[in-house]
Amino acid sequence: MENLNGDKSVNGSWENIKENIKTSAKDSLVLHEWKQHKPWFGKEYVDFLDQRKQAKMQLIQHPNRSNVDNLNNVRRNDSRHFRNKKKAYLKAKIEELETNSKVNNVRDLYRDNNDFKKGYQPRTIIVKDEKGELFADRHSIMARWRNYFYQLLNVHEDNDVRQVEIHTVEPLVPSQVPLSLSWL
Repeated sequence: MENLNGDKSVNGSWENIKENIKTSAKDSLVLHEWKQHKPWFGKEYVDFLDQRKQAKMQLIQHPNRSNVDNLNNVRRNDSRHFRNKKKAYLKAKIEELETNSKVNNVRDLYRDNNDFKKGYQPRTIIVKDEKGELFADRHSIMARWRNYFYQLLNVHEDNDVRQVEIHTVEPLVPSQVPLSLSWL
């Protein structure tokens, strides 16, 4: 911000402020990298998506028949490429399942089979409070669980604990049996 007085133009000042905001945001905020939900989708496919975006922008800027055909061709090629890559991934996954089955690696077999059948399932992190309202804040969820288990596990009154009378089985044989060896 010290360099603001040095620039005379408004655009130069704005660019300087914008860069300062970006660098301070990068320094103070942690970038969160999203988990990839499609394991067959790699970084090399970004080029295909960029081609599709460019073709769409070209169609929006200059709507004519040749741009429509170009966009359709790019979409068709991208879809074909993604479909083939997904098929190859699924084929490799099935071969891995077969290999685990043949070598009796049961743990990996069942884990991969469940992942294969279920696919991606996003986690829901929503909890109801005592009034029945939903909230998703991490600190509120932890406080709710803390209160729930505190109420569940910490019983302070004796009225809540019931005394159960224990009945024992009477012995079937009297305690003083005369010893007689007449049965021998």
